[in-house]
Amino acid sequence: MPPRLRLRIEIATASVAFVLFLLTLVWSDWIEILFGWDPDEHNGSVEWAIVGGLLVLALLLFGAARIEWRRIRAAQAHPSSPSTD
Repeated sequence: MPPRLRLRIEIATASVAFVLFLLTLVWSDWIEILFGWDPDEHNGSVEWAIVGGLLVLALLLFGAARIEWRRIRAAQAHPSSPSTD
């Protein structure tokens, strides 16, 4: 997979995860309304687990995108060095 495509996928996925994280913080019932699924019977524990998971996922993907961005920049700065694709 080309590095720029990988970078775009990481940024897009991290952005979606972060938006869902924010949405769940503000309006936690969207999960139950959208999927019709209420495993915790309105006590909110599943929603908080989802919020935590989405935040961790977003941070990991943004970190991966940052690493990928640095690799792309380094390859552009030194075009004679072999690519690690």
